[in-house]
This record gives sequence, structure tokens and C-alpha cells, in this order.
Amino acid sequence: MTTPMTRRGAEKLRAELQRLKSVERHAVIQAIAEARAQGDLSENAEYEAAKDRQGFIEGRINELESKLSSAQVIDPSELQADGRVVFGATVELADEDSGESVTYQIVGDDEADLKLGMVSVSSPIARALIGKEEGDVARVTAPAGIRNYEIVKVRYV
Repeated sequence: MTTPMTRRGAEKLRAELQRLKSVERHAVIQAIAEARAQGDLSENAEYEAAKDRQGFIEGRINELESKLSSAQVIDPSELQADGRVVFGATVELADEDSGESVTYQIVGDDEADLKLGMVSVSSPIARALIGKEEGDVARVTAPAGIRNYEIVKVRYV
């Protein structure tokens, strides 16, 4: 099964993977070696902490490699969606009740960051927007209740 991801999201995961493999992995190996040199490992807190850190790093490396191997990397600027909201699109919305304007980009689960205006493709708002066009109204069930958003503009950047 492939997982959609923007090019920016894939690059971010690749950078983290590279850092873990080239910096973090070596640092934890060094920390384990230094803790071993202190003698008795049965009561050595530094050794236990370093081993725990090593387990976390190796687990994260495996997780990132798995995500990147199943990623379907999408460059939003290359999309030809004829004004429809699709994965990677940046959508300007107007709240029909308050008139407040918000802009979101629909991204993969690992990339989502609401503070940056990036919503997960599996979020309620993204699911309500997918397939719609400028001028359409999306009905979103949010924790605060049902909200209606008019799609003002769809961009692929």
C-alpha cells in the first residue's frame, strides 16, 4: 500500500533518516562504549540509557525507511486537477458563518501541522474538501459542531 506524501515531506523524512544514520547512531555507539568502559554494567545507568536510546534510534530508522519505501511522492506544482481539491492542493476557504478566511494545504499524515496550515489528508476537513471545486461548499463536522466552508481558491504550489 502506498502512502501519499509531498516532495517537501519526503525530503524532511530523508533528512531525518540521514541524520539518524550518520550522526545519532554513531553518537549512541560511542556512549555505549564509554559506559562499558566504566565497568559493572548491571548497575550502570548510563549504559541502560544509551541502550534505550539505541533502541529508539534503530526503531525510528526502520520506521522512516518503511514510510519512504511505501511513499507515493507528489509534487503539487505538477498536478493537473482542473481546479479540483486533491492531495497536495492549497485551498483558501471562507467560513460561511463568520466570514473568516483560512488557507490549508492537504498533506500526508506525517507532514500535518495545523500551525503551518498543513492538514492531514485523513482529517475531517480534508476529507470534506477532496473532489470539490472553487465555489463549492464543504460541510465539515468538527469538534465544535458542523461548519460550512466555501472554497474560494484552489492552488497547486
